[in-house]
Amino acid sequence: MAHTILIADDDPVQRRLLEAMVRRFGYETVCVEGGDKAIEAMIAGEPKIDLAILDLVMPDLDGMGVLGRMREKGVEIPAIVQTAHGSIETVISAMRAGAADFVVKPVGAERLQVSIKNALRFDALETEVRRMSRRASGTLTFKDIVTRSPDMERVIRLGERAAKSNIPVLIEGESGVGKEVVARAIQGASDRKGKPFIVVNCGAIPDNLVESVLFGHEKGAFTGATEKHSGKFVEANGGTLFLDEIGELPLDAQVKLLRAIQEGEVDPVGGRKPVRVDIRLISATNRNLIDLVKQGRFREDLFYRLNVFPITIPPLRSRRDDVPELARMFAARFAAEEGRKIRNITPEATALLRNFDWPGNVRQLENAVFRAVVLCDGDELTVAEFPQVAVHVDGFEVRVPPIERPAFAPSAPVEKEIVRVEVRDPNATSLVADTGEMRTLQQIEEETIRFALRFYRNNMTEVSRRLGIGRSTLYRKLKEYGLEDVVPTEAGEAAA
Repeated sequence: MAHTILIADDDPVQRRLLEAMVRRFGYETVCVEGGDKAIEAMIAGEPKIDLAILDLVMPDLDGMGVLGRMREKGVEIPAIVQTAHGSIETVISAMRAGAADFVVKPVGAERLQVSIKNALRFDALETEVRRMSRRASGTLTFKDIVTRSPDMERVIRLGERAAKSNIPVLIEGESGVGKEVVARAIQGASDRKGKPFIVVNCGAIPDNLVESVLFGHEKGAFTGATEKHSGKFVEANGGTLFLDEIGELPLDAQVKLLRAIQEGEVDPVGGRKPVRVDIRLISATNRNLIDLVKQGRFREDLFYRLNVFPITIPPLRSRRDDVPELARMFAARFAAEEGRKIRNITPEATALLRNFDWPGNVRQLENAVFRAVVLCDGDELTVAEFPQVAVHVDGFEVRVPPIERPAFAPSAPVEKEIVRVEVRDPNATSLVADTGEMRTLQQIEEETIRFALRFYRNNMTEVSRRLGIGRSTLYRKLKEYGLEDVVPTEAGEAAA
């Protein structure tokens, strides 16, 4: 799904020109005629606004006023401001107010496109930094979950309702879909935000240590207990205890867990009296607990105690619209961590990622983007950086380059990495936009005209003849696409 850009300008002509340019870039638009309506559109969230282009001079609430109102209301949307008078003082004031960029009317198509791409790229990095910071502080909210999927919107609505009470929540979903992220968002949206969030992977604890890890033990309670251990329940006191892979818990530990949940107290191993705890319990599983109950591997009474408010997270293959945004977010974070200047993911690579089924879900996508960032030598992630993905998607050629056989083992088979070797004509026009969808005929026509102008060095007679259109039609299209300033006028060309 394409990004949605808000255009706020009181001049209807300028508003239509900006809308036409932005749509040619492949983005969706929402147009308003004043600053107050711009704020309303941002807060409404339907459709979700990804970037705003604000006129600096408007009658009701001007661009500077909109930036100030956004800051007051906590609206974290990048904004580009534009005005007919680009003084240094105005630019400095706009940047201090929070603008991502500043353009002067009438802005050219190329300048505006670069400004939009840069603003969206920096916003992706800032969003990821804010998300990681909130995750660490226990204040992650549902606004930090990246999604454009109706199924995930339903998950968010359920999570927001669950956060308003202390009801036990069971999060179901395949491995890697983001169950822990949803659990953290539930805490961040509740009155326990900022309190301890303790994660326990029930499948990673040895059977003989489950009771000690969960409920704690006294010093000398068993061989090797050289110090007192409080246990995860006590560590989570006042906050949230997240029991991941709850279906892997041994049966004897399930009995003690049930009592701890019912009574609100735990019995440490070797302890003389129970310890009261106040926790919010959230469980998660990638297995069907009903089947485990039928097989006698999970207690039925514990299941009903945990399954009070179930939330099922759909796999990534069921919400493919989330893939481009997630990939851009991961690319921005890993590029910053690795010191790489990666500004974009090519349309072909975006289409590849959208068409892959992602059996490992969001975790697999994150690792694939990490590897691609490390492999990338340019400033864009291309299909060549995703060889393991390309080999599984129809329509993407994958070849194995020849590898020299080691001299010490001439007859031994050599493992070869599957790498997609893509030889592309630099003059070829892509039919796929950055969003992974087909480009419009207008976008392809504009790119074709730009290439013809460069190829024939602005010789308008040759350009019109080779394109098969009249000179008057060519000049009209140049004006429509904002290319008049890069070509000679008819009078100038005749004089030359």
